[in-house]
Amino acid sequence: MTFQITVQPSGANFDCAEDETLLAAALRQGLTMPHGCKDGVCGVCKGKVLEGGFEHSAKAVSLSSEELAAGIALYCCATPKSNMAIECRQLSRLGDFPVKTLPSRIETLAKVAGDVIEMLLRLPATEIFRFLPGQYIDFLLKDGKRRSYSLANAPREDNMLELHIRKVEGGLFTTQVFETLKVKDILRFEGPHGGFFLREDSDKPIILLASGTGFAPIKAIVEDCLNKGLTRPMTIYWGCRKPEDLYMNELPVRWASEHSHIRYVPVMSDAGPAEGWRGRTGFVHQAVMADYADLSGHEVYACGAPVMIDAARKDFVGQCNLPEDFFFADAFTFAVNT
Repeated sequence: MTFQITVQPSGANFDCAEDETLLAAALRQGLTMPHGCKDGVCGVCKGKVLEGGFEHSAKAVSLSSEELAAGIALYCCATPKSNMAIECRQLSRLGDFPVKTLPSRIETLAKVAGDVIEMLLRLPATEIFRFLPGQYIDFLLKDGKRRSYSLANAPREDNMLELHIRKVEGGLFTTQVFETLKVKDILRFEGPHGGFFLREDSDKPIILLASGTGFAPIKAIVEDCLNKGLTRPMTIYWGCRKPEDLYMNELPVRWASEHSHIRYVPVMSDAGPAEGWRGRTGFVHQAVMADYADLSGHEVYACGAPVMIDAARKDFVGQCNLPEDFFFADAFTFAVNT
C-alpha cells in the first residue's frame, strides 16, 4: 500500500510505500531534507508529525521520551501507516542533480594527518557528475554495505572528486583505505546525496562550523563561493583535539589572508600552552557563542560529530537567537565491521 505524504510549510507532496521510510521515499522522488547517517543515530532528520500514523524501527535511538511524546519522528526510521502531514522547513528539490551509480578510479592517496587520508577519485571521461558543494556520496561495498563521505571539493574541470577519510578502529572501509587500497583501484559509489549545501538566495553572513573531518564539506562550500566570486561574510570555526589534527590548516589561513570577507578561527579542545598552542581552546561551538552573542542575522552551516551538532543547534537557537530554519547541519557517524 502507498500513502500520500504532505510536507509543511511548503505543501510539497510525495508518495511513500508502507515498508519505506519517509526519508527514503522523499530522496527517491528528488526531494531532500536534512539528514546524516540514515540509521537513527545522528538525529539530523528529526521532524514533527502533524497528522497521520507512523511506526518507528528499532534503530530510532536518538529520540528522547519527551520528543516521542511530542510527536517528533526520525524520518530515516519512520514508515507510514496512513496518509501523513509532516514538518520540514528545509525541504529542497534537487531534480537537476540526478543520483547516479558510477565507477571511479583512485588517483591519489595522501596521508595528511596520522589518521586522515586525502583520497582523489577520477571519474570516467564520458560521465558528467553534478553535485552541490557540501553533499556526499555513498561507497558501495560488498554484501550491500555502504559508507558515506562528504565531497571535499567544489566541482572541478578535471572530473576529480576529493574526500577526507578518517581512520576508524575496526572500520570496514577505512581499514581498506589505510591498509590495502592503492592507486588505480576501482571503487563504485552512488550520489550525490544530502541537503547540506549553501543557500545562495540569502545575503546573510555565514558561520561555517566544523569538527574533525567535518572540514571537508566546509572546504567545498568555501571553494565554490570563491570560484563564483561570492563575497558574503563568512567565519570558519574548525574544532579539533590537537593542532596536528588541523590537517589542512594552511588552506583556511590563506583564505583569510587573501580575502577580507573570510575569517578563520581554529579551536582546540585538548591542547593549550603546555602543548605549544596559544590559540582558542574549548568546545568549538562555544567559541562561536563567545564571538556572537546574537546570531539572529546569520546562517550557520555545521558539520562534524553528532554531539557537536546537537549542542550547537540547542545553544545557538536557545541562547543566541538563531532562527532554527537557519541552522543547516550534516552529522558524521562512524560504522565498524557491520
